Amino acid sequence: MLIEKIQLWHDSDHAILHSYVTENSLEFQTDLLRPAIIICPGGGYIGTSDREAEPVALRFAALGFHAFVLRYTTYYSGLVLDPNNLPTPNMNSAYPQPLFDLAKAMLIIKENASKWLVDAEKIVTCGFSAGGHLAASLSVHWNSDLLKEKFNVNAEMFKPNSVILGYPVLDYQLMKEKVDLEGNADIKRLRKLSNKALFGISDPSPLQISELSPVNYISSETPPVFIWHTADDNVVYVENSLRFATELSRNNIPFELHVFQSGVHGLSLCDETTAGEPNHINAECGVWVDLANNWLKKQFAIDKGR
Repeated sequence: MLIEKIQLWHDSDHAILHSYVTENSLEFQTDLLRPAIIICPGGGYIGTSDREAEPVALRFAALGFHAFVLRYTTYYSGLVLDPNNLPTPNMNSAYPQPLFDLAKAMLIIKENASKWLVDAEKIVTCGFSAGGHLAASLSVHWNSDLLKEKFNVNAEMFKPNSVILGYPVLDYQLMKEKVDLEGNADIKRLRKLSNKALFGISDPSPLQISELSPVNYISSETPPVFIWHTADDNVVYVENSLRFATELSRNNIPFELHVFQSGVHGLSLCDETTAGEPNHINAECGVWVDLANNWLKKQFAIDKGR
């Protein structure tokens, strides 16, 4: 396996793309093109989770994917474990910088597709929580003027073929309403810090909230989406996924939605490989990987037949 750290921007080391590319061995089918997956860990845009990074990449590598982990630009260089001892923040973390990071990662993979034996027609973005928001944002804004003007390339270069979203943030108006009504002090404090990281201010305006909610931008150009969530997630509410799925349906976008009855936020792979606490081991939800893989195979077959 070719493991590499790729700095996305020459003038900043905040955004790094980690590659897990299967080497081309004569013992395999020679020159076999493999699908690729770009994994965006969660972390509220405050940092990016290790639990939703390399272990997920290795799981998909075992399923035959070239895997990539995007450590996109966040407010801090890592997850905050001690709220009383905060590191120096990165004042350039606000949107659209994370979106630029993911778009640049997509460009790098497509530009190196021949070298890495990536099937450029089978590139998947996969995001968890805030990383799900980022993956969803690219899925609805891949053809935006914002990206065209930033990179000056054909918009198709940014388009993922399919998207996987795990307990994603998709509707910030919903999040504000629910947190204000139901959130405890810790959740409200986390939301303000997350807002500061993404919006640049703790209390964004209604217009800002609307503009950064991917649910408001689903169109006929949105790629197929696989979504999974738990019904009792009290950090990122399941209504995010329900509303997103409804809009996908209204726009006739292929999707698959799995809502599991119970599970804490941040389950990742749901087993011992990513567990940070006992509640992260959840066999009922752990089937999401196989469900997503089978769904992707169907999408790839449909795309090939077109």
